[in-house]
Amino acid sequence: MAYSSHFRNYFSSHYIFILLLYWVAMTTAYDVPAEPLIKKLAEKLQNEFKIQPPEWAQWVKTGAHKERPPENKDWWYVRVASVLRRVYMRGPIGVSRLRGLYGGRRDRRAKPYHHVKGSGSIIRKALQQLEEIGLIEKVEGKGRKVTPKGQSLVDNTAHEVAQEIGSFI
Repeated sequence: MAYSSHFRNYFSSHYIFILLLYWVAMTTAYDVPAEPLIKKLAEKLQNEFKIQPPEWAQWVKTGAHKERPPENKDWWYVRVASVLRRVYMRGPIGVSRLRGLYGGRRDRRAKPYHHVKGSGSIIRKALQQLEEIGLIEKVEGKGRKVTPKGQSLVDNTAHEVAQEIGSFI
């Protein structure tokens, strides 16, 4: 008799705990809109991790499809945060694939538009900076992926954003 009551108490308490885990899910980058998440990540990277833009960042265009450099003074931090989110979302990903994601339509005057890739130097430098602070790591032959520290940063930031906007996607 004592065995069955012990079993029943053990089972019911663990069953309730498992149900609570399913109902109280962790907020991730998939659950919040991209724009506020990237802005919040950019603030954190600028203030907490002390990422610095390269010297040439004030003059460079972000790709061959652009006519002028970015107008936002803090564009470097936004791009690094965006690259971190892309690496988080897309798993092991390399510079070439990221260049394609950050590319755009090139105006060829009278000829039809064609897609061109974004700047590889910007993406490479952003990835190197994220590697230095330990948020991403190289996977041999596949590209880069997010480390547990980077995943924690993105998930915690996503949770903060979800609390600010008051809802999830």
